[in-house]
Amino acid sequence: MPNLEQLDLVFLEKLVWTDYRLAVIFTVIAPLLILVWAFVAKSECVKWSLIIYWRVASLLMITVYLMIASFPFSFLTGLAARVLIPLSLWFWQDLNEEIRDLPKSLFKLVFNSWRWAVTVYCILGVLLTIPFLNCAFTREMKDIPYCRIWLQPPWGYKELMHPQGDPGVLGFFGIMGLTVYVLYFLYFVFVRLGKQGRTALEP
Repeated sequence: MPNLEQLDLVFLEKLVWTDYRLAVIFTVIAPLLILVWAFVAKSECVKWSLIIYWRVASLLMITVYLMIASFPFSFLTGLAARVLIPLSLWFWQDLNEEIRDLPKSLFKLVFNSWRWAVTVYCILGVLLTIPFLNCAFTREMKDIPYCRIWLQPPWGYKELMHPQGDPGVLGFFGIMGLTVYVLYFLYFVFVRLGKQGRTALEP
């Protein structure tokens, strides 16, 4: 009969896999479909909002590759992604005004519903991740059961998409992606933001 600790790990494993499945729905499939819809509907404000979203949300995919290589700091990049995604959807004053002024339609309802849904999902994700942040500062992360559970979905993704891939090589690509991401983020904070403020589109 499993003890309490084993039951807790089983529950955590189910919770983590559920989190990843919801991530696929809310952060990949839904925004991709809405982006296609935005192009068909010729809605520039929604289109640009989603293009910005994809730039920011790419940190989630970078995190997956970092976790494949079992880099502890991947827990920090995952947390950062969950914080930055809602900010990217609500930060821009000009886009928010244009979206608010869109005529009532199913398209507007779906987009705004998705924005709220992914925001709530990310907030809950942050709350779920915070108790396990010590994994980010542990070299032997793979040997700690509750840290290892968080690595299982990325490893499953690796077996599906890169069955012959070397985890170290895939992790290297993750580091390269993270480097580009950080450089662009620093440019945005120290250059772009100072010039244009909370305006997404250049005047």
